[in-house]
Amino acid sequence: RMLTRTPSVVAQVFLLLSIVLVIAIAVIQINQQQILSPGLKYGIVLDAGSSRTTVYVYEWPAEKENNTGVVSQTFKCNVKGPGISSYESSPGALAKPLDDCLNKVKERIPVHLHKNTSVYLGATAGMRLLRLQNESAANEVLASIQSYFRAQPFEFRGAQIITGPEEGVYGWITANYLMGNFLERNLWRTWVHPYRKETMGALDLGGASTQISFIPEDPEEHFNSTLQVKLYGYTYNVYTHSYQCYGRDEAEKRFLALLLQKSNTSAKVDNPCYPQNYNTALTMKDLFGSLCTQSLRPANYYPNQLVNFHGTGDPGLCQEMVSLLFNFTACRDREDCPFNGIHQPKAKGNFVAFSGFYYTINALNLSGQFSLDDFNSSMWFFCSQSWAQLEFMLPKFEEIYARSYCFSANFIYYLLVHGYNFNAQTWPQIHFQKEVGNSSIAWSLGYMLSLTNMIPAEGKLIQLPLQPSLFAGLLVFLTATALLCLLFLIYLCVVSHHRKNVPRVEHVFTPE
Repeated sequence: RMLTRTPSVVAQVFLLLSIVLVIAIAVIQINQQQILSPGLKYGIVLDAGSSRTTVYVYEWPAEKENNTGVVSQTFKCNVKGPGISSYESSPGALAKPLDDCLNKVKERIPVHLHKNTSVYLGATAGMRLLRLQNESAANEVLASIQSYFRAQPFEFRGAQIITGPEEGVYGWITANYLMGNFLERNLWRTWVHPYRKETMGALDLGGASTQISFIPEDPEEHFNSTLQVKLYGYTYNVYTHSYQCYGRDEAEKRFLALLLQKSNTSAKVDNPCYPQNYNTALTMKDLFGSLCTQSLRPANYYPNQLVNFHGTGDPGLCQEMVSLLFNFTACRDREDCPFNGIHQPKAKGNFVAFSGFYYTINALNLSGQFSLDDFNSSMWFFCSQSWAQLEFMLPKFEEIYARSYCFSANFIYYLLVHGYNFNAQTWPQIHFQKEVGNSSIAWSLGYMLSLTNMIPAEGKLIQLPLQPSLFAGLLVFLTATALLCLLFLIYLCVVSHHRKNVPRVEHVFTPE
C-alpha cells in the first residue's frame, strides 16, 4: 500500500509543477514581451510668416496611432531677419540666415536619419500677398528656397504657399492636439480618444492675416464654410475663415495710411495710438508698398518721401480711429455676419488665442484668462503712457513693437468684440496662450500632423524573454508531462479501486 501511495504523490507533485510552470512561463512571456520601437522619426517645418521665418523640429515614434503620428516639438529656431516675402528683389540672400538655424537642426537629428527626415516649408499671408502683387517674384523666392534645400542632407518635400483656410485649420489642429482633445493617455499608459471631450476654437493673429476656426453648433447649416478634417480615426467639420490684410502689421499700415489721409500734411501726422512724445519717420513705401494699402495711395506717391508721425497717446481717439479699419455696415445687422460682409456662425465654446494675440496681451501685463473689464482697463492704462514710461513697463523693450502695442490692443478689441461678437460673458472663454508644455501653438504642428498621415507606419518589433522555438518546446514538454502524470494518476485510481473490491468478493464465497 505504501508503494502505491509514493508514485501517486510523486505524480501529483509533477502534475502540479507542470501546470504551475506552464502558467508561469505563459504569463512571463506575455507580460515581459519588450516592444522595441523601430525608433523615432523626425520632420522639419519652416513656418515662413510675413514678418519672420521659424524652423520647428518635430519627432514621433515610428509606429503610429490610427494613421497619425504622436508628434512632439523638440527644437525651435527663429531665422534672423524679415519674412521671406521681403527677399523679392534678392532671393539669393535667403541662404545665409537659413544656414544658422539649419546647422543647429543638423545637430539635433541623428546623422543616420538625415536622409529620411522630411522638410516642408509653408509660406503664409506675406507670400500670398506677394503672389497677388508680383507672381514672378514670389516664384523666384520659392525657387531660391528649393535650390537651397537640394544642397541639404534632408528629404525636401517642397516649398508651398498655403491658403488662409488651411492656415486656420492647421492652427486649430495644433491647439486641440496640444490640449489633449484628440488623444490622451489612459491608466495603462496607452493613447486613447478622450471620451466626449469638446474641441476648442482657435484664434491666430499673424503679420498679414488673422484666422478664426471652430466647430459650429450646427456644422450642416454652415456646410459651405466648413472644412473636413480626419485625425486619429475621427472626422471633424471645422468652420474657418482667414481675413487677408487683417494681420497686425498690415492692419497698422492701413491705420497709418488712414491717419495720413485725414491729416493735411506729411510733415507731422498725429497718431493717437503711438505713446505720448514718440516720434518716427516712415517712408511712403513703408505705408503704401503693400497690396493692402494700394487703394489708399495718394495721387502724388513718391516711395522714398518721408512721413513724420507724432505720438499723442490718446486712448479714446485711438479706439475711435481703429474702428474705421472694419466695415461693420456691410452686414446690415445680420447676426451671422460680423464685418466685411463675411458669413460666420456664432462663436461657441472655449477658444485659444495665440501668436500676435498672446504677445500683445503679454505686453499689457495680462495672461491666460481674464475679464473684458480687466482687458479694457489695462489697455486704457497702457495707451495713456508716455514713450519714456514704456521702457520701464515692458519686460522686453523693442522700439518697433513697443510703439505699436496700444494700436494692437485696440485692434484686438474691435476684432474680437465687434468682429467675432465676443462679449463680457463669453470673453473669459478665450485663453491667451503661446505654448503648451514645450510646444508652440502655431499652424506648423497641425501641418506636420496632417502630413504624417501620409508617412507609412513601421511595425513594432516584439522581443520576447524566450525565443519562440524554446517557448513552444517547453510548452509541449510540460503539457506532455502534465498529461502523462494525469493518465498515471487515473491508472492508479482504477487499480486501487479494483483492489478494494476483490477481497470483499473472496470473503463472501470462502467456505467455512
